[in-house]
Order: sequence, then C-alpha cells, then structure tokens
Amino acid sequence: MRVLIADDHDLLRDTLIAFLGAEDGIETTPASSFEEACERIRNDETYNLVLLDYKMPGMRGLDSLREALAMKGGQRVALISGEATKDVAEQALALGAAGFVPKTLPAKSLVNAVRFMAMGEQYAPIAFMTAAEEEAKHPLAERLTKRELEVLRGLSEGKSNKEIARDLDLTEPTIKLHMKTLYRKLEVNNRTQAAIVARDEGLF
Repeated sequence: MRVLIADDHDLLRDTLIAFLGAEDGIETTPASSFEEACERIRNDETYNLVLLDYKMPGMRGLDSLREALAMKGGQRVALISGEATKDVAEQALALGAAGFVPKTLPAKSLVNAVRFMAMGEQYAPIAFMTAAEEEAKHPLAERLTKRELEVLRGLSEGKSNKEIARDLDLTEPTIKLHMKTLYRKLEVNNRTQAAIVARDEGLF
C-alpha cells in the first residue's frame, strides 16, 4: 500500500510518516507543497492514497482537490486539515474525495482511516461531521449549512455570484453549486424567491 503525504508542517508530516511507516504493508512518500505532490503523482508509481493538507503552499482549496482527483486518469485523494470546516469536508466528499481527516485525530485512528481509504472506502469521522449540527437556532437556518447561510446572506443583500465568491474566497462555480442546493432546500426557483423567503422568515 503506497501513500503520499503532502503537508508543509515538517513535524506533523514526519509524525504521520513515522506512524504509518511502522505499520506492515504501508509505504509512505513525503511532499511539502501541492506542486511537489503533483510531481510525485505524475512521476511515481501509482499511489493507493494521496493525503493533501488543505492549507499547504500551492493549494487552492477545493479547486486543487479537483485537480489532484483527476490526475493520471483518477486518484484516490483525501484532505487532511486542522482548520477546515464541516462544510469544506462535506464539499470534498461530494466531489469524490476518499475522505476528510482532521489533524486532531488520534494516531491509531489515523492509521485505520488511511487503510480504510486506501482500500477504496470513503472516510470522515462521525464526531467531526456531526459536532456543529446544533449551532443553528433559527428553524430555517437549521436546514442550511454555514456556507449556505453565508451565500444566502450575500444573495439577500443583492450581491452577484461574483461578489459573493469574492467575499467568501470561493470560486463562482462553487457559489452556483451552493445556489442550486439552496433553491432545493428553500423550495424556490431563483435568487429573488430565495431572498424573499429569507426576508419573510426574518433570517437576517
């Protein structure tokens, strides 16, 4: 089982390599930037799993995840992060990522997660994915993710997709995906109707 670990924090990367390398049947390769990871994928033998740090040099969030997933006809790629939100994790999994691994995960759990993902399964820790579910107070807000609420706020303020994307540091295609989900959840057909629902419900 070959695993590429791409993370710019030397201590964390070396710790992961030490833990995984101590396991029978796991061969690890390091990288410290997205560019180096891409070069490894292009030039090395096939990896069973690629672990990408969400915030390392060269990473452009989910756009880089898409790029890595498509390389060499398809890769098994998982995100590892110490600060990405549940929303980012959900989007990564929806894009086809092999999983999402918080850096707070215990070493033994991390090893098990890597084996699980490398064998073709999708992984995300239940505790992380459900931790924020009770944050929303408003009945309408409870049906939306944090990111969907941010998009809806921008929409309600009359901002264009381009302006909302700039404010949230996302791409316009990503905003359009959120819009599509918003329309479905709010049972509306366009941005005007969505803004009216948010106003009538007193959401903002």
